[in-house]
Amino acid sequence: MIRITHHRAKCIGCNYCVEVAPFRWVMDESDGKSSLTDAKSKKNIFIAVVSDDEYNHNKEAAEICPVNIIKVEKI
Repeated sequence: MIRITHHRAKCIGCNYCVEVAPFRWVMDESDGKSSLTDAKSKKNIFIAVVSDDEYNHNKEAAEICPVNIIKVEKI
């Protein structure tokens, strides 16, 4: 399993995460920020625990995020 953490308040809406992992990320039209699907929120920090097969795409999303607000770790 992997844990994906997203500090959504700091998102600048660049859309890179959506491009590399569209099955896990979507753009929210109401505020122009990305949203981590199936995540639980804790003070505008979103966390999703997903299967290992999503690791590479989400790790790439974390690496290309220009504001470094995505963290991906194996648990």
